[in-house]
This record gives sequence, structure tokens and C-alpha cells, in this order.
Amino acid sequence: MELTTLDYSLIIGFFLIVLSIGIITSRQSGKNASEYFLSGRSMPWWLLGFSMVATTFSTDTPNLVTDIVRNNGVSGNWVWWAFLITGLLTVFVYAKLWRRSNVNTDMEFYELRYSGKPARFLRGFRSVYLGVIFNVLAMSGVTLAAIKIGQIMLGLSPIETVGYAALVTVIFSALGGFKGVVYSDFLLFFVAMIGSIGAAYYCVNLPEVNGLSNLISHPNVSDKIALLPNFDDSETLITLLIIPLAIQWWSSWYPGAEPGGGGYIAQRMLAAKNENHAVGATFFFNIMHYALRPWPWIIVALASLVVFPDLASIKEAFPAVTDDKLGHDLAYSAMLTKLPNGLLGLVIASLVAAYMSTISTHLNWGASYIVNDVYKSYINKNASQKQLVNAGRFSTVILMALSAVFALALTNAVQIFEYILMFGAGTGLIFILRWFWWRINAWSEISAMFSSGIISIVLNITAVSNALFGYVNAEGAAVEGLFPGWGKFPLIVLITTIVWLTVTFLTKPDDSTTLFNFYKKIQPGGPGWKKIISEARESGTEIQAKDEKWSVPSGIVAMLISCAIIYSCLFATGNYIYGNIPLALILTGVTIVGAFLLIRVWKGMKKSIL
Repeated sequence: MELTTLDYSLIIGFFLIVLSIGIITSRQSGKNASEYFLSGRSMPWWLLGFSMVATTFSTDTPNLVTDIVRNNGVSGNWVWWAFLITGLLTVFVYAKLWRRSNVNTDMEFYELRYSGKPARFLRGFRSVYLGVIFNVLAMSGVTLAAIKIGQIMLGLSPIETVGYAALVTVIFSALGGFKGVVYSDFLLFFVAMIGSIGAAYYCVNLPEVNGLSNLISHPNVSDKIALLPNFDDSETLITLLIIPLAIQWWSSWYPGAEPGGGGYIAQRMLAAKNENHAVGATFFFNIMHYALRPWPWIIVALASLVVFPDLASIKEAFPAVTDDKLGHDLAYSAMLTKLPNGLLGLVIASLVAAYMSTISTHLNWGASYIVNDVYKSYINKNASQKQLVNAGRFSTVILMALSAVFALALTNAVQIFEYILMFGAGTGLIFILRWFWWRINAWSEISAMFSSGIISIVLNITAVSNALFGYVNAEGAAVEGLFPGWGKFPLIVLITTIVWLTVTFLTKPDDSTTLFNFYKKIQPGGPGWKKIISEARESGTEIQAKDEKWSVPSGIVAMLISCAIIYSCLFATGNYIYGNIPLALILTGVTIVGAFLLIRVWKGMKKSIL
């Protein structure tokens, strides 16, 4: 594969535009910490929505989807499609609560919700835990994808790819701050979408694939296109569908799909003009992320099964790829080498766009924790605004360097996805309930965080894992364990939940003043706060707003209707692609009817996007 002058012009031109955005916004972003990390809380819903979508449109996402499709078929994507439930619960229940909190980061929330030294410890420790450890892990997965793209498409060594990608991204991120990230995300979204759609169209029409109908009927593909797992295969059904829908969506913490909101999604909600803009941004994001965006990646993944049916064929075509980086996720990059000049340059620019969007968001988000929740809280409480901005820029560089080093040691995208899910298993229910149940305290979260991590490590030790969940021996025979093979994740969730519930009732609740202040500011409502409202009234304090109605029941109804709308849209698109027109039309009808129902429910909630 050779890049022409046109390809290089598109790539270099894109780099220059993005760097220009960073330079232009640097003066405004450098004024103070609020501007650098939240853009002065003045962002409209549509700009924040595009930013959320662009951020999750990462270089590792098409690689992850390709790995899933090649191994488990299209239905394997339920491992992340299930997170739609989490996202929509954030839209209709948590978005307004986050915006009301008016905190600078979701870590600052801990000292608003909890009291005493445990709250302070939790804020500091979790800032490092998420802002550095988890954040670096997530960024390393994105950088790993960039390494594979560099090897396959450009013939670059891993160190060369990391060096080029990290240098440009860290300069842009350090200069432009949050405003630079959001403004560039708007551009990056369209570049990335055009690139992915163009790549899918061309790959389907390659001579080897010979059109969409031949692709769908090809023997390598025909058993991979189902949107639901095989109901006759109980283990696959439980692993790919039942666990994600029944347990995973509410129990796991995952970047961009945190139960109860959080992370860089919370950062964007906190940067919104008001509650309605926070709701609108998150709703727009979930529609785009789940209903429309997956199909170009899925199409390329299916086409790759025709062109590169196994790992040996990928290795044969790209002998320079190192063995430690060889995996099914490489197939996406391998397919892109088939693109013609011009489109090739555009697609590479789109992948660069996806990389820069995701990494710049993670850098700014992680730096916001380090500066606001560690540096300002523990190291320099009287830091000037200039010092805070400089600390943010320094943190950005350090985070980029750490993630680059870690990426060189990783192998595939699914590896990262599974690690993050395991280490967050069982903690999600706390993030959902802490807004609506007064009894949850800082010790609840501390115990869940540590127990989830420790249990995950123990259960992933080979000897323990083999004894509990079975394994395949050297002769290829399956050896049964104490639990079924799919039982690891539910077991972590169960043990972690028992631990944090036990700790909750064994430790003292938060002090009344903290709980009174939290309720008065947030107005979460619900039966879980009745005791605190009564105590406040007995002490002569009124903390419940008279005109505030509990919107959670209506929010849950809106969430369920929206799930039906977005899943119907997702499946309708798939059936149009597969040529199942009658079913596609029925699903389109469900989408339209659901939209009318949602409008009525939303009006009943007396909330509007605009």
C-alpha cells in the first residue's frame, strides 16, 4: 500500500486544522481552571452531544467490534449494546441531578454526598484510581489500536506510531483544554463518520466480496449475521445476551457507560448551560452511539471474514506484524489497506480523528481529577488559577506518556474491555442508588471498589480460575469446574454486592448536616430519603422543595420507551442491510410509534431539550 500526494495532503491538512483549533482556544482555556476543564459551563446540548459521540468513536472501537464479530458474530455486540440501558437511565434520571450538583468533577461529588475523613479519602483515592490507573488503561487500549493501524497501513513500528500520535495529541490537548476538545470533536465526528461509511461501502464492493447480497450469503459470514445469539446454545445465550442485559449494565463501571453517570460523560453534563442541555446532550449521544454508528464497522468486519478468514491469512498478508500484536482485531485495519487513494487518505485522517478525539477527552478528564481533586485538595490548596492550568497541562503530558508505555505491552482490544469490566464488576449498583438512598456512605464505595478489584485478581489466577470455572486441557477436552464457565462475572458481582451491603450496615451513616445539604441542593426525591426529610422537619429545617415532583418513575418509563426506539432503529437498519425488508419496516414502525409515546411522556415530565 502506498500513500499518494492526495492522501498525505488530506492527513496533513487535518492535523493542521486540529492544531489550529487548539492554538485558537488556548488563550480562552488558559484563563482559569473552570474554562480549562468545563469551558465556563456554557456549552449547548448539540455541541456536547457531538463531543460525546466523537469521544466514543475511538480507534479501538472498530477494532473491538471487528474482534467481536469475527469471534462471536454480530450478536456478540450485546456485550456493549446492553449499556444503552445505563446510558438512557443517565439521560432521564441522572443528567439533571449531575447538573444541579454544580461540582467541578464527579470526584468532588463525594464530599457533597458523604461526610468526614472517609469521604475525603474516597475522593482522593478514586481520583487517582480512575483518573490515572483506569484512565491510562483505557487510553492504552486506544493507543494499541493506533499501533496496529500504524503497522498494517503505514508500516510503522509500535514506537514510531506511539511517538507520532502522542506528540500531536498531547500538544493539542494541553493547549486547547476542554473547549478545544469539544470544538474539535464536532469536526472529528463528521470526518470519522464519512471515513467509516466510505470504507464500508468500498469494502463491500471489493471483487473478493462482490456486493452486499453475496457477502450476507457467503459461507464464512452467513452464520455470523444473527442479531440475537442462538437460543439453542445456552452457554452462548447466557454469555452474550442474558448476563449483559440482566447483570452487566447496572453492575459494571465502564468509561462512557457508567451506572448513574460519571467520568467524561459527567464532565460534559457539568459543562452544559443548564439541566435541559445536559439531558439533551446525553440523549443525542445515546441515539447516535447505539442506533446509527455500529453498522459501518460491522459491515467491514463481516467483509473481513471473506478476505481474511483467519489469523494465518492476516499474518501471511502482513508478515511485518509482530506476533504479540496479531489478533482478529487487526482485520479492520487489514481491510482498510484495500481502499483506493484519496479515500485511503480520508479514512486514515478519520482514524487519526477518532484517536485524537478519544485521547484528548481522556487526557482532559484525567487531568481534571489530578488538578481539582488531588493537587488543589491535598498539595496546594491556595493555588492560583494560572498554577491550576499549568498543573493541568503538566498532568496531560504525564498521562499521555504512561498510556503510551503501557500500550506497548498489550495484545488486543477485547483484553482491555474484559479487564475493565471485571475490575468494575459489582460497583455499579452503588452509583445508581447513592442518589436515592441515604444509608449508602463512603465506606460502601470503598469496600466495593477494593473487593471488586481483589476478587477479580483472585478469580483470574489461572489455578483458581481452572478449579472454579473449568478449562480445556492439552488434549482439547473440557474439564468442568465448580461453576459454569460463564459464572465468573456474576460471581464477582454477587460477592462484591454482599460485601458492600454488609459494610454499609456495619458502619455509621453520614452526618445529618451533610445529608440535609445534599438533599436540599439536589432534590433527588423518592422513598429512600423519607427518613432524612422527616428528621430535617423535626429539627426545624425544610429541605424538600414544594414544587419538586419525583420524576424517577416517569424517567424509567421514558428510558424503557427509548430503549425500544433505539434498539428497533438498530435492528431495522440491520435488516435493511440484510435485505429483510418486511421485518425492517415493522421495526421502523415500532421506532416511529415509540417516538410519539416518548414525546408524550417527556412532556409529562415537563422537561425539554432546548
